[in-house]
Amino acid sequence: MITQPNFKFLIAHPAHFFGLGFGSGLAPKAPGTFGTLVGFPLFWLIAHYSFSTQLIIIAALFIIGIYICDITGKALGVSDHGGIVWDEIVAMMLVLAFTPLDWILWPAAFLLFRLFDIWKPFPISYFDAKLKNGFGVMFDDLLAAIFAIACLLPLEAWIISQR
Repeated sequence: MITQPNFKFLIAHPAHFFGLGFGSGLAPKAPGTFGTLVGFPLFWLIAHYSFSTQLIIIAALFIIGIYICDITGKALGVSDHGGIVWDEIVAMMLVLAFTPLDWILWPAAFLLFRLFDIWKPFPISYFDAKLKNGFGVMFDDLLAAIFAIACLLPLEAWIISQR
């Protein structure tokens, strides 16, 4: 049976609280977009660390996310329920780790990540269809983040060359 998440569900288990992005996944429309936005202030909390430390923290959040998303998906009755946004949060943090703080690049990072997360070009679509449970939920967003980073790096170089 599929459960529709609400505030009661959000606070019923710590995994639900994090899986639903501190409540951002309860948004009635575009919960993935709201979850992605939560990645910005969370990244800001680790932005002062070295790049390698940022990556270690993000990797730990990814691994924890496998558990969080698995528990929340099972409780909702859908492994990749739209309200589960921890995957978007962690993936956006990864994209931001590769993105200098810049008024053009941060919005571009957001738009590119959302584009690849929604569009799911191959091989993202393949893994989204084949992998289920917590790992599958986290992995397709990791791939979307890698696609976004691959597009951002040349954009960043071009913007810097224009200044």
